Amino acid sequence: MDTTYRTSLQLSGILASALALGACSTLPPPSPGADAARNRLSQLQADPQLARRAPEALREAEVAVREAEMPQHDGRQAAHRLVIADHRIDIARALAERRLAEDERAQLAAQRDGARLDARTREADAARGDAISARSDAEGARDDAERSRRQADTARSDADAAQQASALTQARVDELEGRPTDRGLVITLGDVLFRSGEAGLKEGNARNLDKLVAFMDAYPERTATIEGHTDSVGRSESNLVLSQQRADAVKAYLVTRGVSATRIVAAGMGEHSPVADNESVNGRLQNRRVDIIVTGAVLTP
Repeated sequence: MDTTYRTSLQLSGILASALALGACSTLPPPSPGADAARNRLSQLQADPQLARRAPEALREAEVAVREAEMPQHDGRQAAHRLVIADHRIDIARALAERRLAEDERAQLAAQRDGARLDARTREADAARGDAISARSDAEGARDDAERSRRQADTARSDADAAQQASALTQARVDELEGRPTDRGLVITLGDVLFRSGEAGLKEGNARNLDKLVAFMDAYPERTATIEGHTDSVGRSESNLVLSQQRADAVKAYLVTRGVSATRIVAAGMGEHSPVADNESVNGRLQNRRVDIIVTGAVLTP
């Protein structure tokens, strides 16, 4: 009877171990590549020069990486989340590096302006000294008056030129139907540029793109980010590919019209950045779009 009892206990232990191993085997494996994405994001977040210049993009990248780190039974879904996470990290880094370059250029410009202001201040001080020393000389007084008149004419001319330049810029922005935002000047193009499900530009529908080419030619220091967006109809992976292809098509059109490819970044966002509800026809129509963000614009929101 003792032998039977011991045998029963042994069988119970073996059965419990088998059940435990079976339960462990049902756990989903960790998402492959998620550690690499987390390391890339952590490096970007740890860089103070870059992290503070794209906080919103970094928050979006953090959300995408957390989703990629979640274990998934569906390997395709896990791979898709990893692609989205890598894409969000790339966008955050590109945006931060571009803003860092813009800030460095602005700092250099401010230094140059400061040097010019110092030089002009010294010239003005010298001019005042000359006027005091030449007060008894009538000819010197006339020369001073003439110099002052020329300076005033130059100042008025500069002010007029600045006002005209500002008015011209505003007119061009109005023609593009752009809206100033904290990301830059945003120009939204609906899906009229493309046939349904295709990435090739329709012939004769690039009038707004030609206006953008003229704007980029007029302001060669500006850069542009082209973002392709879709609605939620269809497979998410297919929508991501289609949005990237459409962004690339717009970039290619601008490049063929003479805009340098180094001034343009093309990014496919898929269905992940809607501006309206995808449950309605009108909402899906608004979500099928191409956003062009011009940075370094002279106008502010």
